[in-house]
Amino acid sequence: MTTIILKTAWIDTVLGPMIAMADDASLYLLEFVTRKKLDREVDRLRRRGFAFIPGNALPLTSIEAELKAYFEGKLTQFKTPYLVLGSPFQQQVWQALCQIPFSETRSYAEQAMSLGKPGSYRAVANANGANQLAIIVPCHRVIASNGTLGGYGGGLAVKQWLIEHEKRHKKG
Repeated sequence: MTTIILKTAWIDTVLGPMIAMADDASLYLLEFVTRKKLDREVDRLRRRGFAFIPGNALPLTSIEAELKAYFEGKLTQFKTPYLVLGSPFQQQVWQALCQIPFSETRSYAEQAMSLGKPGSYRAVANANGANQLAIIVPCHRVIASNGTLGGYGGGLAVKQWLIEHEKRHKKG
């Protein structure tokens, strides 16, 4: 197996530090360093043949600037190129997440229905939890059917803050 080197950067945000990993073309991971399962996500990349070194790459520079603009309320759509590594179902769920408009929320059940799999809301929730691109692939926009937050790898306080931040900065 060929080893692929990902450059790793620490990005300070108003919600605390994030870690980003990218090659020269795409971002592979963006997570809050406080994420409970961060070590598993890094391990998943390692098992796929990736190695990590501190450094810089264009996607890291891009996502740092975009995160700054997002947290300032000036950016609603990310343009940094990224790659998602997961099962076909996970990729389908993550693609559907990216269709949720900025500042809006959907329930896990609504997400499952949008995929044509109305009974798969638990599988949708699990796929959301396996998302390795916090904020960019906006799993924070998915809540429980009863209006409660549900879960979030970065913590419920972070999820609540992100939802409120987007509502405050909704354009139009």
